[in-house]
Amino acid sequence: MRYFNVMIFGPEQSPYEGGAYKLELFLPEEYPMAAPKGPKLGRICLDILKDKWSPGLQIRTVLLSIQALLSAINPDDPLSQQCCKAPEG
Repeated sequence: MRYFNVMIFGPEQSPYEGGAYKLELFLPEEYPMAAPKGPKLGRICLDILKDKWSPGLQIRTVLLSIQALLSAINPDDPLSQQCCKAPEG
């Protein structure tokens, strides 16, 4: 089995607290030499899913890192620059 539906929970004391978030995770043939993939994982700005992947990392580490991102919101580094611009006027 190489395809997984996983759920992470919003971290306490964050805007996501109390939420449950579904992710689709796919392990490529090259795993563990290549990072897990998923329809939304490519849009997550997480170095271990890109150039910092190591075969020693576990799926648990990836999920904990994504959960940590929910705790450390950085409005100066949005996925979409357009949606974070102040309205003109």
